[in-house]
Amino acid sequence: MMLTREVPLVPEQSGLLFIDVQNFAAHRRGAEFEGLSDEAFDRKYGWFFSQMKTRVVPNMQRLQRACRKSNIEVMYTTIESLTKDGRDRSLDYKITGFNVPRGSWDGKVIDELEPGEDEILFPKSSSSVFVSTHIHYVLGNLGIRQLVISGIVTDQCVESAIRDACDLGYLVTQVTDACLTYTQERHDNSLKTIRGYCRQVTTDQLIAELENA
Repeated sequence: MMLTREVPLVPEQSGLLFIDVQNFAAHRRGAEFEGLSDEAFDRKYGWFFSQMKTRVVPNMQRLQRACRKSNIEVMYTTIESLTKDGRDRSLDYKITGFNVPRGSWDGKVIDELEPGEDEILFPKSSSSVFVSTHIHYVLGNLGIRQLVISGIVTDQCVESAIRDACDLGYLVTQVTDACLTYTQERHDNSLKTIRGYCRQVTTDQLIAELENA
């Protein structure tokens, strides 16, 4: 038997996971950008937010609709501490200065991708959702073996999720134009680096695959 990552999705054993598409990191008023003047914000994050608005979030919305239509479980991770002061978060997040308090607006998924009332959210306090949540246990209970990943940022939390999911035995599909980081160069380098761990497809390709399933 030939083993390969190039396996089309089987809806009943598949899940879609959005990584960190939340107010903290994907909204102009998010705490990650607090204190930045409009000029500084545009200089550092203008390209990122332009791409999110015109291309990446619309692709995420299309994925969300297509997976719901195909009865594929749609799930979300957000950076959010278990406490108000963030004392439970990883050392890395403490050093970085990330603290999204439990229950805060910053910890909510952006309005454009509002979760359904019975869709699953995993608040996490580390880069990898597999380290600081019980997602592996939940995916096993759901019978999910194929994981579709979309989100931000490509070369940090998205990469972490892909590598850990792969090592835990999931077949991973990364939707390349439904992920983003802060420059095109960083995004392209990440896609090249992570290619050996997952199947990479575009939004159009994945939706066509689901329609033809």
